[in-house]
Amino acid sequence: MTLNNTSNLPDKPGVYIFKDAEEKILYVGKAKSLKKRVKSYFKEELDSDKTRIMMKHFHSLEYIVTDTEKEALILESNLIKKYLPRYNIRLKDDKRYPYVKITNEDFPRVIITRRITEDGSYYYGPFTDVTPLRRMLRFIKALFKIRDCKNMDGPCLNSQMELCEAPCDGRISKEDYNKLIDKANLFFQGKYSEIMDIQKKNMEEAAANHEYERAALLRDQIASIKDMVERQKIEFDRSLEQDVIACSLDEEFASVVLFRVRNGKIIGKEEFLMSGAEGGVGTPQSVLSAFLKQYYSGPQQVPSELILQYHVNEEDLITDWLQEKSGNDITIKVPEEGLEYRLVKMVAKNADIARNQQEQVKGALLEVKDYLGIPRIPRYIEAFDISNISGKLAVGSMVVFEDGKPKKSNYRRYKIETPGPDDYAMMREVLTRRYKKLISAELTRKEDTGEVNGDTGKMEDHALKEHTRPDLIVIDGGKGQLNTALQVLKSLNLTSIPVIGLAKEFEHIFIPGFPTPIILPRNSKALHLLMRVRDEAHRFAVTYHKKLRSKEIEGSALDHIPGVGPKRKLRLIRHFGSMENIQKASLEEIAEVEGISQKLAQTIRRELQNK
Repeated sequence: MTLNNTSNLPDKPGVYIFKDAEEKILYVGKAKSLKKRVKSYFKEELDSDKTRIMMKHFHSLEYIVTDTEKEALILESNLIKKYLPRYNIRLKDDKRYPYVKITNEDFPRVIITRRITEDGSYYYGPFTDVTPLRRMLRFIKALFKIRDCKNMDGPCLNSQMELCEAPCDGRISKEDYNKLIDKANLFFQGKYSEIMDIQKKNMEEAAANHEYERAALLRDQIASIKDMVERQKIEFDRSLEQDVIACSLDEEFASVVLFRVRNGKIIGKEEFLMSGAEGGVGTPQSVLSAFLKQYYSGPQQVPSELILQYHVNEEDLITDWLQEKSGNDITIKVPEEGLEYRLVKMVAKNADIARNQQEQVKGALLEVKDYLGIPRIPRYIEAFDISNISGKLAVGSMVVFEDGKPKKSNYRRYKIETPGPDDYAMMREVLTRRYKKLISAELTRKEDTGEVNGDTGKMEDHALKEHTRPDLIVIDGGKGQLNTALQVLKSLNLTSIPVIGLAKEFEHIFIPGFPTPIILPRNSKALHLLMRVRDEAHRFAVTYHKKLRSKEIEGSALDHIPGVGPKRKLRLIRHFGSMENIQKASLEEIAEVEGISQKLAQTIRRELQNK
């Protein structure tokens, strides 16, 4: 529609979609009355700079009528998450955050996923830091002996080491196994006291039945839970189930921090970045409103209380929607005194710190742009390195930094097929494989009818990760490695992407067209950022190389010894704990292992010493 047709809009609730002349989505909004809300955009005096800038690009409008304003709110949130419109305040890169998934299977698993599907599974999250999450999952699996394998093909190493109740071997019934899963659910809900009450009751029953080993195991489990809770909680005076949320913002970004409070304890802290549009992210109220709608539209549970720094836009409507979503009474509060007020102040302080850190990153990225003379701020950087020993087990790495932070979901590693100790040829192979894939993904995107605003609603997540052109490529190395990269980019017609080489010895930066390297001040934020990017690429490559080397050693050392089959190999590893310990073991120690005769022990020791 044109600017003059707003009178034809229905006086009903719904969602409106602003597009530019190229049919790219500029903005998605919700309205109680489409007619009145859209009409307000065509006044002579608009409310904000952001709106004025947006309307300069406006060309056409689409709208969707809904039965209720609540339905419009849900639809608005879904469309913003799908299309990431240029002028909406949005939860930045929401797809990257990991969740805990308790699978919908006869014998469920507890896994980490970044993909949410309506498959009947339980989801907890999102979590912004996957490292402590993995640590927590290891704790849960070890505590309740939950299966880890995808396929139940029979007993595995975990069952042999008594790290799993082995439902694949019929050692536990479906009913009893699901009791363990119920405890895992309680754990992720922060209901630690309930778990400990159940375990205490089971312990007392076991002791009464003279099952002293089981009672001791349950006692140790209770102690482990207590220890873990004590390490990660701050305790308050009363029982609370809350999410406490505050924000801090500047002209471009807003940091939102959420504290999870369960049973009066802070059990988790999450940081999020909200990106805005040209003209700013808006007010704290609008930021918090956008966050609530986008964050809680996911599968995570909504606590009974949301404690906010400010009252938000459409508070009653959001409350009504959350109550319907959760099936429970939900209260949104903005405290002005007392414990909750102090808690909000603490969360707000964390949000300020997060935003200040982001400001420092922005300053470093701006320095990189100015020092290197590249056309735009390098918000998306890809860095490459090679690791090998005389050409053997050669690997390549690609790491990604987005807005100055590692984006590990986009990291890639490569087994190099190029023969011989030729680092230049190896780098050529890695870069060619990466950027051929980029070109292929871009072509797929262009052909996809779901392309919207530079993105696509139909492509899978892994494809989306592959089609982003970097603002800067960093090569670990000097002039030779840089020239190799330039040759690859030229052959693929990607010469518009800036690329540099960063040599380790003196931190010299090699730039195309410059005969001598650039030397940045040692205290430069730009240099520190580039070194961090380069060093991360090196670490990732070396880690992968060591892993392959270790696999080769462990895989071949026992596998090719006559008389050592899978069962004996398993017994040896279980007995000694590692391949290194087996290699160090004496003849007598090897012969102590079940199924290993004195003669076979001699063979094993001889073969390992010859490796």
